Amino acid sequence: MVKAIVLSGYGINCEEETAFAFRKAGAETEIVHINDLIAAPQKLSEFRILAFPGGFSYGDDTGSGNALANKIKSNIWPAIEKFIEAENLVIGICNGFQAIANLGLVPGFEKCFGERKIALMRNNSARYECRWVYLKAFSKKCVFTKGIETIRLPVAHGEGKFFAEKNVLEKLNENSQVVFRYANEKGALAKGRFPANPNGALEDIAGICNETGRVFGLMPHPERNILFTQQNGWLLQKEKLKREGKSLPDESEGMRIFRNAVEYFK
Repeated sequence: MVKAIVLSGYGINCEEETAFAFRKAGAETEIVHINDLIAAPQKLSEFRILAFPGGFSYGDDTGSGNALANKIKSNIWPAIEKFIEAENLVIGICNGFQAIANLGLVPGFEKCFGERKIALMRNNSARYECRWVYLKAFSKKCVFTKGIETIRLPVAHGEGKFFAEKNVLEKLNENSQVVFRYANEKGALAKGRFPANPNGALEDIAGICNETGRVFGLMPHPERNILFTQQNGWLLQKEKLKREGKSLPDESEGMRIFRNAVEYFK
């Protein structure tokens, strides 16, 4: 059975939902405190999927995801590099995306990890944004988004504005590493317009992967839209389906990301 490890500790607060999603997708999943992994970094070799969940690690006191990234790099960096080199999968969601960006796991050009090339900056609105967004998929290489063209997920962050220098943006586009861009309900790109683009991200970028497509970071929360009843407006949709004589679906769009990850190893 595919095994997934979900990090917890020091303000990470989405580990339970993330673990639930991986278990529902068929993975044997374990939530592990970062200190326990530091005490036994060899434990990482037991898993095929590593998840950096959302939350507010270290209270965002030194910048979102920065303290967590520094703790990992100072203590278990060789184990992380070895894990990626073994063709395993890594996903960073929201605060987790900020952490893997600070670690340089994405974009990871030419397998050069450890150097930060992108940033998730303070939202243009200068406030915490919690809302539903539409995303349009662009990368065909990302393992986690196989078969996804558009998807609707919630965001919840104060620092999610994607930023990169021009040469990095060009390389991301050339390498098909831009996975998701913010769009409107009709599937057209947001073009920076709020609220379709909730944070002012450059080129509407909501998620990217590394060159292999096996390391993926995104600001929206797929683990918060894995059940039909988690969607906003689900009661209206329920009534429509009942009147059409259709059964209610159990799963929602976000589950596809977790199922893709688990099925990659089957």
